[in-house]
Amino acid sequence: MTAMAQPVGTLLREWRQRRRMTQMDLALEAEISPRHLSFIETGRSQPSREMLMRLSEELELPLRERNLLLLAAGFAPLYRESPLHDTALAAARRAIDVVLQAQKPFPAFVLDRHWNIVASNHALPQLYEGVAPELLQAPVNALRLTLHPRGLAPKLANLAHWRAHLIARLRREVELTADARLVALLREAAAYPVDGAFDDASLAHEVLVPFKVRTAGAVLSFFSTTTVFGTPVDVTLAELAIESFFPADPQTAEKVKAMAG
Repeated sequence: MTAMAQPVGTLLREWRQRRRMTQMDLALEAEISPRHLSFIETGRSQPSREMLMRLSEELELPLRERNLLLLAAGFAPLYRESPLHDTALAAARRAIDVVLQAQKPFPAFVLDRHWNIVASNHALPQLYEGVAPELLQAPVNALRLTLHPRGLAPKLANLAHWRAHLIARLRREVELTADARLVALLREAAAYPVDGAFDDASLAHEVLVPFKVRTAGAVLSFFSTTTVFGTPVDVTLAELAIESFFPADPQTAEKVKAMAG
């Protein structure tokens, strides 16, 4: 049964349980009685559009899931989903381009909900030398590109750590959305082989989990930041994330600038 085919009460209960909220917790946060919430979850009461939006806010549901909840209750979706090239998103695209270009010569990527790269500043192409061509064909999936044994994985000096970081992040997204494509991606990535085990002791002198990749005869070390739009009301914008990589040490900064030059 798909999310859209499920009763609204079932969806609410499942999302509440994923967030480890009791019925009492959600009722208190939404300022309604636990009895009323129980009636909604069991289908004995039909929630209004306003009630669904209030519950969605307290559950911190992504915009796509809020639309699904509204549809399940028989209401029209509230949030539009525009193609990234739509004129309505022109200002947002310009902002994205500014961020990407400003990050050069260090890499930056824009990822969609399913970890597909939808934009890039094309910095440091040397990173992809030796990567299987099929992994570089659009749409390029950043998680698959990074962790696949024919991707960047053999070049990562700390594969176990970076893999654990990405898998944990993906698992949180699966718990938040229950998206079938993310579930499949998690299952696929978890099955990739990895040499060595995660060792917390090796991070004793780090302040962030580094991305360490061997290229051009050196180990480049980066840390990453994730930028999202602060107040999106469009599903596409709400699901975009700009991943920017910064040098974690002076040697990496000098090496990258020399490679770019």
